Amino acid sequence: MGRTQMMFRFLRLVILLLPLAAVQTMAVQVPAQADTLSEAIDAIDANVLFLRHALAPGFGDPADFRIDDCSTQRNLDAAGRRQSQKLGTYLRDQGIVFDEILSSRWCRCVDTAAEMDIGDFSTFDGLNSFFDGHVDREATLALLAERLRIIPDDRLVLMVTHQVVISAITGIPPQSGGFVAYNSRTGEAKRAGTPIRP
Repeated sequence: MGRTQMMFRFLRLVILLLPLAAVQTMAVQVPAQADTLSEAIDAIDANVLFLRHALAPGFGDPADFRIDDCSTQRNLDAAGRRQSQKLGTYLRDQGIVFDEILSSRWCRCVDTAAEMDIGDFSTFDGLNSFFDGHVDREATLALLAERLRIIPDDRLVLMVTHQVVISAITGIPPQSGGFVAYNSRTGEAKRAGTPIRP
């Protein structure tokens, strides 16, 4: 076999193997799987688990927003309701039990908590969205800070709320249906992601 033919075969082999090498390289670069919720909670000894409401397409709320009328709000769609139900199943399967469940008064948060079906919950104004100025940001965060201050070390509280609230407290902006573990004593937070895509 001549040198030219050998070179041609070598180049053809390289071309054939390039896609495989690229796939292997991509596999190496994929980040490790996110922590489970339990691992995130344990990692920082969290006593709070923030949850951004499930998928509610859109941005902000309509101009005619009223807290007592869901038809004036941005709400969960069918995918968001399914996501909420799957989140509830996931939490039950993982054996994560909450001592208390609190929700923003916004319908998309209340519906997320209800659809999860993991226990009784109550609404709390310290979790309301100040994104569109429907409530005062500083007053809302002051209420939340006071509530966080009195949560005992040995309790685990689920707070169903909005991206702006979670970001303000933890510095972490979660996706829809995303969790952030939080230690209210140390202020440490850990993104836990969402185990359920919409």
